[in-house]
Amino acid sequence: MRSTLSSVAAAAVLALVATGCSAADSSSSSEDAGVSKKADAALAAIQGKVLSKGPNGESPEDADVAKLSDEEITKVKSLGATAAIVMHYGGNDWATAQIAGLKDQFTKMGIKVVGITDANFKPDKQVSDLETVMAKKPDIIVSIPTDPVATASAYKAAAKAGAKLVFMDNVPQGLKAGTDYVSVVSADNYGNGVTSAHMMAKALGGKGEIGLIFHEADFFVTKQRYDGFKATIKKDYPDIKIVDEKGIAGPDFAGDAQGAANAMLTENANLKGIWAVWDVPAEGVMAAARASGRADLKIATEDLGTNVAIALAKNQLVAGLGAQRPFDQGVTEALLGAGALIGKKQPAYVALSALPVSHDNVLDAWKQVYHSDPPEDLASSFKK
Repeated sequence: MRSTLSSVAAAAVLALVATGCSAADSSSSSEDAGVSKKADAALAAIQGKVLSKGPNGESPEDADVAKLSDEEITKVKSLGATAAIVMHYGGNDWATAQIAGLKDQFTKMGIKVVGITDANFKPDKQVSDLETVMAKKPDIIVSIPTDPVATASAYKAAAKAGAKLVFMDNVPQGLKAGTDYVSVVSADNYGNGVTSAHMMAKALGGKGEIGLIFHEADFFVTKQRYDGFKATIKKDYPDIKIVDEKGIAGPDFAGDAQGAANAMLTENANLKGIWAVWDVPAEGVMAAARASGRADLKIATEDLGTNVAIALAKNQLVAGLGAQRPFDQGVTEALLGAGALIGKKQPAYVALSALPVSHDNVLDAWKQVYHSDPPEDLASSFKK
């Protein structure tokens, strides 16, 4: 009799536990769905909009303002103009796409590119690069300064020599739009930070501890990303706690980020996610997660590089990102420089909206960002 009663009691307890677990699971599932719905609504609301201000507080103009008429293109072609591209660092997908967009548009306008340089994120190297290309007397210089203070005098000298300066993302200290330079073209970097915050929140179900890996440098656009991400998490997702932040200065951004992520994972046993300031540092975070056996870690970032795109396609580690449109930015920069050569008044700040990228749209997003089909290693990685 006791055995029968014990069995019945045990069954009752198990039933109550199961019921309780079921209710908890249902509640958790409902909360996750609510967070997902909230994040999706926020992403939809900012689609096509630019949330950033320019380096001097300028309101953004749309890239369409840079377009030239057929008559204006003919005038540009008659000049036989030249251009140089002075990068902060190269070899990554973003820089490659920027240069591709610039070269494509310059070729269409009959402008010869006489130099492309890579400073490897070293200001003194970039100053030397500017001096080298100025010896070729380019009519247009398109560049992204490594350091707004250390490079300023070199850019001022280029402007004084008559080159039309168009900047990517960042502007040297003390230079004025319309006087020293034509315009600055940027992605919506604050908006990219906001986008990655909503995608992180969605991946975590709106709760958990996270760490941030930021760019430890006086670099305007990477600060915007950090600010956009952090402000959105704090304002919209109070149950997500930022428990650790580490800066990286490069030039080994992947290696530095891997070291920072390793430390975060060691120091914070309950860490659920890590935000990285762009895709190359995110690669370092992925390496750290794999080395620690943390396949469950959620990573959010910016920029649609090949390796993070493959991770998204496989549904591994990377939860989502905000992508820039570097090819289109390059086209816009070339058009603004060409327009300035024929006396067209240009806006001080032009920005292109963020593109949210998840597993579901990663292949289509690649086409939008790079104006080409996804490479085979990415296409073959996609898991339905």
